[in-house]
Amino acid sequence: MRHSPLPDLILEPLVRAALVEDLGTYGDITTRTVIPAGCTYAARLNAREAGVVSGLQIAALAFRLVDPALTVTAHKRDGDAIRSGDLLMEISGDAASILSAERVALNFAGRLSGIATLTAAFVAETEGTTTRVTCTRKTTPGLRLVEKQAVLHGGGFNHRFGLSDAILIKDNHIAAAGGIQPVLRAVKAQASHMMRCEIEVDRLDQLAGVLEEGGADVVLLDNMTTQALVTAVEMTAGRVILEASGNMRLDRIAEVAATGVDYISCGALTHSARTLDLGLDF
Repeated sequence: MRHSPLPDLILEPLVRAALVEDLGTYGDITTRTVIPAGCTYAARLNAREAGVVSGLQIAALAFRLVDPALTVTAHKRDGDAIRSGDLLMEISGDAASILSAERVALNFAGRLSGIATLTAAFVAETEGTTTRVTCTRKTTPGLRLVEKQAVLHGGGFNHRFGLSDAILIKDNHIAAAGGIQPVLRAVKAQASHMMRCEIEVDRLDQLAGVLEEGGADVVLLDNMTTQALVTAVEMTAGRVILEASGNMRLDRIAEVAATGVDYISCGALTHSARTLDLGLDF
């Protein structure tokens, strides 16, 4: 499913901050020194390896923020599968402006395309099941929004965006609050009816306790064996959403999806993705 792009207004602060970081206090000295004023050019953003592209909207925004007069023509859209040699985007106009925006545009597009590509590989392992692959909060500080968008471009799903948009009771919360029963009773007593609640368990007896107490919409099954996941699915019988997490390697995803869990969450989608090789060619 293709997702609609975010408004540029939301993305602009991230891109503007990256440009300011790169341009510093005196702009692109190299370009100002060696590129004659008024020199124009048409540059091509090309894929140098296959994958799933993400970050083209951001790359285009980087060029336009440096110089609104640049003409940016997209030949691929975020979420498209690409091959080595594919033309992704053309940028024409003032050569100095293109060169000044180049690295920021490539940094975003390469990083986000790497996330989308890795996500697509994980999603492919769930084919034939109803299991969905989702990301976590293990994102680059300041870039969570666009990294989670890249997960969507790769065919995955988003988990919560931060601490304020869902209740997720982890093992440390349970330990500090005195057990599963107290934390779930606190949720039932205090949480808004609009707020969903997820609780982490790492043993089947804990899952039984959650089902007995009630109050959780989702149960996170942490670092469980494949057989334990099968048993968890049988125990819950659809009463709660089940999310498998912990050590979710690419070579294990098909096996976990076959257990019948609803979601597989994986921090590696965002914290371990390799940058996809893209280049701007003059």
